Amino acid sequence: MARYTGPKSKKARALGEPIFGYDKAFEKKKYRPGQHGNARRRKQGSDYAAQLLEKQKAKYTYGVLERQFRNLFESASRKKGVTGEVLLQFLESRLDNTVYRLGIAPTRNGARQLVSHKHILVNGVVTNIPSCQLRPGDVVAVRGKSQHLLVVQDSVGAKSDVRKYGWLEFNTDKLEGTFLTYPERDQIPEKINEQLIVELYSK
Repeated sequence: MARYTGPKSKKARALGEPIFGYDKAFEKKKYRPGQHGNARRRKQGSDYAAQLLEKQKAKYTYGVLERQFRNLFESASRKKGVTGEVLLQFLESRLDNTVYRLGIAPTRNGARQLVSHKHILVNGVVTNIPSCQLRPGDVVAVRGKSQHLLVVQDSVGAKSDVRKYGWLEFNTDKLEGTFLTYPERDQIPEKINEQLIVELYSK
């Protein structure tokens, strides 16, 4: 399965956000990478550059490739509602992202791996497609024989006090969560200006 495997700190610095989670290297150098570091004067970017940056930020944050992202945007543009908000709702309702939000995995990459290795059930059925789109009412659970995996136990224990997403419900004892509804824009914590993405694809 194709995914980004390059240097994460460098990519986060280029995009200006710790998109892969807390990063000590990013915290030390919160400026764009390059030979001359922060001393080099940077030209003010064009509107297109700002739009492209937001698209790249969203893509790398959610671990989506270019064609997948374009297809999601086209689906969002055909649906009623604000296109940018609908796009983020589609990204949030991906199975790998939901596994991450529920706290079953420490990162989205970790969640993708759990799904790909058939550790996750959706409505009682083993599902190994990370991009699977969930619908309100869908139940996501850790497969019975996978519930004792160290990575799952550590992640659930670490996130038990910070699992605060109103569109999800999680049962720690059963390692089972429910996708209640599509989140509103103000519930999604990612710092993404979705309107710039809409403007980019509307050219």
